[in-house]
Amino acid sequence: MSGRADLTMSSETWFAVFPDGEPGAAVAQTLRRGAAEVIDHHSGRPWLVGSWPAGQVVVAAVGEARLAVIGRCPVTAEALRIRLRRVREIADVEGALRGLEGSFHAVASVGGRVRVRGSASGVRRVFRARLDGVTVAASRADTLARALGSGVDERRLALHLLSSPPPFPLDAGPSLWRGVEALPAGSFLLLEADGRAEVRPWWHPPEPDLPLAEGAAEVSRALTAAVDSCTVDAKTVSSDLSGGMDSTSLCFLAARGPARLVTFRWESVDAANDDAAWAQLAAARLPGTAEHVVPERSRAPLWFSGLTGLGATADEPGSWARDGARLTTLVELMTERGSQLHLSGGGGDELFCALPPYARDRFRRHTLPTLSLVRRRGALRRWPLWSLLRGIADRSTFSQWLAAWAEGLTQGASSSTAWGPALRMPPWATPDAVRAVQCLLRAAAADVPEPLASQRGQHIALSCVQACGRGFRQVDQVTAAQGLPYAAPYLDDRVIEAALTVRIADRAARDRYKPVLATAMADLVPDTVLARSTKGEYSADFYLGLRRNKAELAEIVTESRLARAGLLDASALRAGLRHPELSPEVMRALDNTLACEMWLRSVLDAGGAGPGVPA
Repeated sequence: MSGRADLTMSSETWFAVFPDGEPGAAVAQTLRRGAAEVIDHHSGRPWLVGSWPAGQVVVAAVGEARLAVIGRCPVTAEALRIRLRRVREIADVEGALRGLEGSFHAVASVGGRVRVRGSASGVRRVFRARLDGVTVAASRADTLARALGSGVDERRLALHLLSSPPPFPLDAGPSLWRGVEALPAGSFLLLEADGRAEVRPWWHPPEPDLPLAEGAAEVSRALTAAVDSCTVDAKTVSSDLSGGMDSTSLCFLAARGPARLVTFRWESVDAANDDAAWAQLAAARLPGTAEHVVPERSRAPLWFSGLTGLGATADEPGSWARDGARLTTLVELMTERGSQLHLSGGGGDELFCALPPYARDRFRRHTLPTLSLVRRRGALRRWPLWSLLRGIADRSTFSQWLAAWAEGLTQGASSSTAWGPALRMPPWATPDAVRAVQCLLRAAAADVPEPLASQRGQHIALSCVQACGRGFRQVDQVTAAQGLPYAAPYLDDRVIEAALTVRIADRAARDRYKPVLATAMADLVPDTVLARSTKGEYSADFYLGLRRNKAELAEIVTESRLARAGLLDASALRAGLRHPELSPEVMRALDNTLACEMWLRSVLDAGGAGPGVPA
């Protein structure tokens, strides 16, 4: 195993899983050097190796069988042991986990076989790599990359310029790190004692067949349990209270629990942004004695501040980079008040908004109401009307849509939104970067993958939820390393399942905003708070942050590691930043570009250069 990188780990939370055989025991020594914790198989060989906070891992043992739940789950060791008694063979494990709340990895060792799975949402991921002929699983891609001594794959990094995290079906398979693969969300890895491995599905999306009232009741139960899993063991939790329906609902649910609640909101620089008014209304109606924190402008970093001070705490780029300084400030303010967990409304828009492909599922039966819905939702979300109408008319299969998307990656091309957003490469991506992404999309199309669901509305909802989950995972890695883990209850698997059981037509009711969530929260959140139908607009904050941090951004472009890797045209990016106004699409592209740039810079500065990535 010579030539591999030093495996001394930082304060990052991570774990690796090894098969129950002598080959696995030998490989485990490589990662054991940087680990704070080791849990053995019944045989005495290493099973779980890593570093994690107290209370993060719950383990049960019955005879030779072992079962571990890693993450946020309010199950006790005794309750888990009772569940483990049902397990006779590895195929019984998922049944023993059924009904557990929260967001977690689950790892089992039964009869010499090991089963590892994350969450259906993508918040908890599983990666795998071959080390000396043995397949090893881990919760972080960079953990395995360190063991391999491998570097970054530029083609996959180019994909993050398109979207960070990458969209389905490019979210699984080869990762950013050479030799490391990501499992598809909803799949598990089966490790045999001799080092062989197999990937199998454990989760499938439900059929969207429940009417609004019945489905909303399921959402209410699932979301209540998800928030309860956040507050049950914590003395103090904090939560965003932006004024939107998603975060407001979480605050009302958290206020019921045993934990003390602290709410948090940033003040927009735009006086016309009505988030503040709705947040104040919600705070006034919130039960209990929650503390409400709105930082003074002097302590509120602007977007794009402190980019060069960001550390490599995530194993992939994340579009949180623009908010890096704000995340640090949030962590400081919330931990000062004793918060042990911060709740985010991430995933609410993806689950409960009427996304463009919903319209096609409704169009044949409700033509005129659907067109009205498209106009209203397009205006609210700033989606181009013509693109939405083309998506409704598009009859392409998923693989055909992927192939057409590959040809429409540049700014001059027009892409259909039939199966998802029409993402394009940024105008400053080099031809090599564009070709790399086109090759990946064409290869994906050639495999003729099945969509995540047969109905486009169900497919896009799940695709967006999983992308949100993967992005949220990066934010949690950043804040947890600073002392404040994040939770996104909307991305808990049981909440996703409940929301996706609602009929697609009922999720896109013409006369209500987020009708499923509004109905689910009707008995808890006051009608005056749920009546909101607007959405805060933050372009003023974007442009102010851009202007105030112009010098730092110029320095970043001048010293761009992406440019050195041949992925970024620095002159084109400078020209783009000089424009007085940027389109929403270019705004998102800038987020992804900065995410990739700062991540690659941090990786290289930390000595993570590998084949094909110049230091």
